[in-house]
Amino acid sequence: MAESNKNIIRRRLIKSYATSVISIAMVLFLLAASAIFTVNAANIGNYFKENMSFSVFFKQSTTEKEAASFSDRIRKRDFVKDCRYISKEEGEKEMETLLGEDFLEVFESSPIPISLELHLNAGVVTRDSLETIKKDVLSDPLVEDVVYQANMVEALNANLKKVTEVIAVVAIILLAISFALISNTVRLNIHTRRFTIHTMSLVGAKRSFIARPFVLRAILQGFVASLLADGVLLLVISRIREKSELLSLVMNPEATRIVLICTILAGILICVISTAVVVSKMAYISKDDLYY
Repeated sequence: MAESNKNIIRRRLIKSYATSVISIAMVLFLLAASAIFTVNAANIGNYFKENMSFSVFFKQSTTEKEAASFSDRIRKRDFVKDCRYISKEEGEKEMETLLGEDFLEVFESSPIPISLELHLNAGVVTRDSLETIKKDVLSDPLVEDVVYQANMVEALNANLKKVTEVIAVVAIILLAISFALISNTVRLNIHTRRFTIHTMSLVGAKRSFIARPFVLRAILQGFVASLLADGVLLLVISRIREKSELLSLVMNPEATRIVLICTILAGILICVISTAVVVSKMAYISKDDLYY
């Protein structure tokens, strides 16, 4: 009979421990997911900035040799990420795709100039910087016009700023919620041992002595829960990467590793702090309050 009771108690303790670990892991997963999105938000913004087109159109009198020479020069500028040379023939084929094969029949000669399609480094994709670059490029006598989507640049920068601010606020809120939920989970777990803690306090055990086994258990609990959260997060990231090439391009592996490590540290730290606070309160609780 006694052995049966011990098995029942053991199963209940294991179930309680597993439930608390899973609860903590779920909270840490949400926290880590928001952190990964936050640290990679800049990369997402840079990806869109660097894929915006900055088109340079040459004058009709410009020869292919002159345009190629200009292309070689501008490739070396520090604000250029890459440069695509578009000959008249290539430009005509692109226009035929857009407007149909007969669009050139209304012209006596081809109006399509030689052009360059530039992709700029993300750091210069702001309205002021682009205007400065435009004036610089237009100062060359071979260049007829420079075209870029100014409104899209402003909208992109404004939206990225808003998104970054929202994500940062959400991350802070999630951190506070995480601490509260994990503290509550730990509190419920320790509450079942309140009579043992109170008894140890009555016989003169120091607070540090009472807290030690609970803190060691909290370290293990936080470590296991954070490993579980990191494992699920890596699985989710892997699945999304299979479906989205964009995620593979914008996600920084080093930043992701740092977030995963910080998740483990945060899980252990929150569990330890919560445990120490709860055990400290339980050690000095009155006998009457033990039953509430």
